[in-house]
Amino acid sequence: MSTSKADPSRPAVRRPDFSATRVLVVGAGGLGCPAALALVDAGVGHVALADDDRVELTNLHRQLLYTEADVGRDKLDVALEALGRRTAPGQTLAAVRTRLLPENARRLVKDYDLVLEGADNFATKFLAADACRLERRPLVHGAAVRLRATVWSVAPEGGPCYRCLFEDVPEADAALTCAEAGVLGPVVGLAGALMADLGLDVLAGTPRFGTLFSYDGLRDRFRSVPVPARPSCPLCGPSATISEIDELCYTAVHCRDDGPTIRGV
Repeated sequence: MSTSKADPSRPAVRRPDFSATRVLVVGAGGLGCPAALALVDAGVGHVALADDDRVELTNLHRQLLYTEADVGRDKLDVALEALGRRTAPGQTLAAVRTRLLPENARRLVKDYDLVLEGADNFATKFLAADACRLERRPLVHGAAVRLRATVWSVAPEGGPCYRCLFEDVPEADAALTCAEAGVLGPVVGLAGALMADLGLDVLAGTPRFGTLFSYDGLRDRFRSVPVPARPSCPLCGPSATISEIDELCYTAVHCRDDGPTIRGV
């Protein structure tokens, strides 16, 4: 048995107190599951998950809160059961049984200190970015496809924001989804854990805003790249044009710097 003792010459590491914080996790899938797990274990006072899907067999390799016995069940029912077994006294969980939609996005995000976005489509990612910027809420984005993952946190005021980096919702056939391209389970888990890590930094007052963290699973390499604010950004630039949530901007039209421009869908 080890008899080693803590070195009194080294200062004790104080764990931040997150008991009064509230976090919304958008998406209870491969990114949201490990992120929510890490937030609960870190002591976040209130964690809410937003989703409206059911557990599917083909997703189990990357959605670690679910098992084969849960296939067909509501994701949020299973997720809250699993997370509930890990909560400490005073911690609370909530199920938001809907996707993030244009009609509810601003109302949902404004009730939380932080939003973690782990959606599997660009429309929801842009919607989360717009809603959080308009409601002045910090946001952590996460994505993973094949062997690559990207995660970054955005300040309430943006500068940079998601639209500084990607500008606009791409055409439907311009980017592959996880279902189309495939994704390695551990890569998604790593991305979700990093989302929680960046989120906890925000809650602790030591944010790493404006840096894009990426992981290449093929080469097992991490990179961090600063993202510059885009002066012409329609969301957070000096002459921003996005001042409300317009459903058309996430479906049939794109929000361009000079206003909505109709495009084929």
